[in-house]
Amino acid sequence: MPLPQECNLQCLKLKPLAGIYLHIPFCKQACHYCNFHFSTSLKLKNDFLPALLKEIRLREDYLQREDIHTVYLGGGTPSLLEERELESIFEVLHRHFPIHPDAEVTLEANPDDLSSVKTSAWKKAGVNRLSIGVQSFFNDDLLWMNRAHDAAQAADSIRLAQAAGISNISIDLIYGTPTLPDNKWEENLHRAAELGIPHLSCYALTVEPGTALDFKIRKKRVSDISNEDQARQFLLMTDRLQELGYEHYEISNLALPGKRSRHNSAYWKGVRYIGLGPSAHSFNGYSRQWNIANNALYIQSLAKNNIPFEIEQLTGVQQYNEYVMTSIRTMEGTDIQHVEQQFGKAFYALLKNNAAPLIEKKWLVETGRSLILTREGKLFADRVAAELFADPSGEEG
Repeated sequence: MPLPQECNLQCLKLKPLAGIYLHIPFCKQACHYCNFHFSTSLKLKNDFLPALLKEIRLREDYLQREDIHTVYLGGGTPSLLEERELESIFEVLHRHFPIHPDAEVTLEANPDDLSSVKTSAWKKAGVNRLSIGVQSFFNDDLLWMNRAHDAAQAADSIRLAQAAGISNISIDLIYGTPTLPDNKWEENLHRAAELGIPHLSCYALTVEPGTALDFKIRKKRVSDISNEDQARQFLLMTDRLQELGYEHYEISNLALPGKRSRHNSAYWKGVRYIGLGPSAHSFNGYSRQWNIANNALYIQSLAKNNIPFEIEQLTGVQQYNEYVMTSIRTMEGTDIQHVEQQFGKAFYALLKNNAAPLIEKKWLVETGRSLILTREGKLFADRVAAELFADPSGEEG
């Protein structure tokens, strides 16, 4: 279906600002499954911080001085930062960006980095939410993943955070590994609920090309991943956590009422954000840009007052596809009326046409103004999104 030139993204209304993401690209050791940008060498850590602070200063106008409602420190392992380093980041952020007094400020942390001293320092610095990389409460799972912590530290880290007065906690859990039968997966979920965790991010283990896990599987040193096991454990997760009062508000994220991640929810709604640090991505409503994924070159460029990034101007088709890709994963689904209002009648007709066979297949339901994944449809979320996409070759202009 031809798409009119008037659907160009620059004509679309922009939504409120999402927030700030800072990428801290250092880890103690490499998890076998991870393909994020990081370095296990800390020799550039001291040079990295001045570069990051300079980028904050240079990019203060990127979001046109709109209020910042979320700040998220990810990585890598932000919990490796010293107290003075974290304080300096927040000091410069507050000086150059209008951060709202009620902003959600999240720090990603590994269980082995938590201590009563550190958690108290984080809270004092302004952190009010922790995302802890627990992954499992069983030692054999953690060893298989090459995690740096053990099962006891996984539970202790949560108690340390709660004792410091940080109750807004999310933990990551991984399912679908060869070391995790269904009964152990259920135990992980129940342990999280018993520990009073208000937010869970649960991910099916993905074998990313070039990772240590990919190499071990190809060399038959470890068992491959079973798609059937992952699908079964996904549905088990959905059922058990909903029984325990959690909302399954996004494919990989579940939360008690009122405890959704405000930062990630903003991503899924397509609002604007700035990404700072090596490999970090930014979106300002009409373009995306991403910093170089190389710590040394990032530091060298900032020393010369240059920000090393690439940029892509987004067309109306690209923006429509991204909205579909993110919104269809949420419990509210893809808003059909929003598509018509923001992208035009051609996209509205395309969406309705593409959705019809998926509704017949019972992977989607149309409720009121939205298209929402069914329980079975959630197993095919990426495929559903792809079938709802507009073809970029059909865009004029």
